[in-house]
Amino acid sequence: MMIRNILPVAALGFVVFISQNSVFAQQRKSQAILHAENAPSSFFLQGEYAGEIESHGSFHLYGLQVIARQNRRFEGVVYSGGLPGAGWNGKAKTKLSGVLRDDRLVLFGNNYSMEVSGNAASFYDRYGDPLGQIAKVKRESITLAQSPPAEAIVLFDGTDTKNFRNGRITRDGLLKEGADFLSSYKDYDLHLEFQLPYMPATHAQRRANSGVYLQSRYEVQILDSFGLEGAFNECGSLYRFRKPDVNMCLPPLSWQTYDINFRSPRYNKDGKKTQNVKISVWHNGVLIHDNVDLPRKTGAGAKETSKLLPIKLQAHGDPVRFRNIWLIER
Repeated sequence: MMIRNILPVAALGFVVFISQNSVFAQQRKSQAILHAENAPSSFFLQGEYAGEIESHGSFHLYGLQVIARQNRRFEGVVYSGGLPGAGWNGKAKTKLSGVLRDDRLVLFGNNYSMEVSGNAASFYDRYGDPLGQIAKVKRESITLAQSPPAEAIVLFDGTDTKNFRNGRITRDGLLKEGADFLSSYKDYDLHLEFQLPYMPATHAQRRANSGVYLQSRYEVQILDSFGLEGAFNECGSLYRFRKPDVNMCLPPLSWQTYDINFRSPRYNKDGKKTQNVKISVWHNGVLIHDNVDLPRKTGAGAKETSKLLPIKLQAHGDPVRFRNIWLIER
């Protein structure tokens, strides 16, 4: 477990024909919130909560993830033992749902309910009797804002986009989605940080979609999968090939990290592949793919050949942001 300690949160004249997909993409971008100061009250209820609840004379650790949906609706997931990557056993969890009414959010499950305020979540049994309260927390990856080692190639530090094709930089020094690395690399360790927009009116693959295309062929998915199952097309997955061992996606507008160890496939002199890609991925400091053998390209990746291709940061219609990108060749 490599995520940082849990910390309490303080209160806080031409006619143009546009394809239907382009219209949808623009609508999604217009709905995306990039800064917390522009977010509605629902954003401040969404997040993670953790703590101990007394039951039958002993204390038990619980984690809660609260996910905002459209029309003031919310979902919740209670994890026995703690949050994913921080105590949860990967099995015992309970789903809840509710609607925000007059700034009061109550989530209902099979055996109990929860009332969520900005900084705490209170448990109640099926009869409405209080069981205890857990606090809102803010987790950060232990590799967040990590300085590049001396031997690293610094690809983006917020000052320019000289190492990218189609690189676009925001006024606050962040790299926009849709940038392609200019150089290609064979075997390497890659560090990058990304931020998902807050998009409660969208869902599934339309909610903060991007991806890191290693060698333009193998996608590590980026998506707002906070509180979801961690499926093979969600955040941290090797897209549509393998789901992450644990869903480590943090809430939108949190800065998150990918640390990726990549070994290119090997080919003989006749161009025949003799060894598959080997890949390990740490999401927010937690190992989610351990030396996985990847036999083919994923999703919309380029065809496998012996030719090296650049890494791509996918543009999929949503404003995902990147920073602190560096690489060590091996």
